[in-house]
Amino acid sequence: MTYIVGFLIDKFCYKVYNLIGSVYMKKCAFIYNPESGKTNSKKDIDKIVELLEINGYNILLCPTEYKGHAIKIVEELEDVDLLISCGGDGTLNEVVTGNLHRKEKLLLGHLPTGTTNDVGAMYGYTKNLVTNLQLLLKGAVKNIDVCMIDDKPFVYVACIGNYVDVAYNTPRDLKKKFGRFGYIINAINEFKSDIKKYKLTYEIDGKVYSGEYSFVFISNTSRIGGFNNIYDDVKLDDDMFEVVLVSVFNKAQLAMTMTSVLTSDINKVKGVTYFKTNKFSISFDEVPTESWCVDGEELKHNNKKFDFTINKEINMLVPRKNIVKLFKNIEEVDQLK
Repeated sequence: MTYIVGFLIDKFCYKVYNLIGSVYMKKCAFIYNPESGKTNSKKDIDKIVELLEINGYNILLCPTEYKGHAIKIVEELEDVDLLISCGGDGTLNEVVTGNLHRKEKLLLGHLPTGTTNDVGAMYGYTKNLVTNLQLLLKGAVKNIDVCMIDDKPFVYVACIGNYVDVAYNTPRDLKKKFGRFGYIINAINEFKSDIKKYKLTYEIDGKVYSGEYSFVFISNTSRIGGFNNIYDDVKLDDDMFEVVLVSVFNKAQLAMTMTSVLTSDINKVKGVTYFKTNKFSISFDEVPTESWCVDGEELKHNNKKFDFTINKEINMLVPRKNIVKLFKNIEEVDQLK
C-alpha cells in the first residue's frame, strides 16, 4: 500500500513539474526552408530542436512549402519569445516582411543555410548549423535598419540592371550541385547580352540629379554576391544605406569597374556615383523592362518611380562576433534573456 501511494505521489509530482515547466519555458518559432542549401535535413532539424530545448525553449516547427509562405506564417503566428528563420537571404526577407505586417513585432534571429548567404557571412556565422545556433543564442539583441523600396522591405540589397537576375534565375539544381559557382556558370550565359541604359532622375537629401546609368544598387551590407568589404564602415543601425549608380556601358569597362570597386576606394572609381543617405527617390524615363532583384529574389513592378526609406521597427538577435564592426550603438547591446 505504501509503495502504491508513493508511486502515485511521484507520478503526480512529475506531471506538476512538467506542467509548470511548460508554462515557464520560453517559446521559439522555427521557420525553415527545406529546399535551401544542402542542410535542413531531418537530422539537422532534430539537432536544432534538441539544442533549443536544452536552452529552455518550447519549439514550434514551421517548414515553408512555397514562395511567400514564411510571410503568411509570421503574420498568423501567436506571440513567441524568439522567431528564428533558417534558410537563405530570401527566407530572412520573407520573415522580416511578415514581421513588419504584425502589430506586435517579434524578436528575430537568423540561421543561414542558403547558397551564398551574404547576410550570414556578414554576421560571422560558420558553415555548421548547430555551431551557428550556439552563436545566436549567446548573441545580443540589436535594433537594425530595414531598408524599404516603397512598401517592400529588404534586408541587405536591392538592385536593377543587366545580369542581376542571375541571383533568382539560376536553376535550383545548378545551385544545389555547384553552390556559389552555379551562379557564375549561369552568369556566363547572361553576359552575352548588351548592357542596358537607363535615363534616370533621382533625389538624394533634397538635391536632384539626372543622367544615364546601367546599374543601381541600394544596400545596407558590407557584402554583396559573396564579395566582402565593398564599402568602408557599414553600420546596420546608423539610419543610413548605401546608394551606388554605375554609368558604364561596355563589358570591358564593366569588368574593370567591378575590379576597381573590389580593390580600391569606391569614391574614386570612374563611372561610379556613391552616396550614403536614408532617403532616396529614383525615376526612370520609362518603365524598366527588368525586375528589381531584392535580397536575391525577383521583385516585379509596373512603376517608373521608386522611393527608398528606412524602417526602425525590427530587433534581431545576432552573434557577438562582428557586433563592434557592424553596429554603431555598441553601448546598447543587450543580452538575450
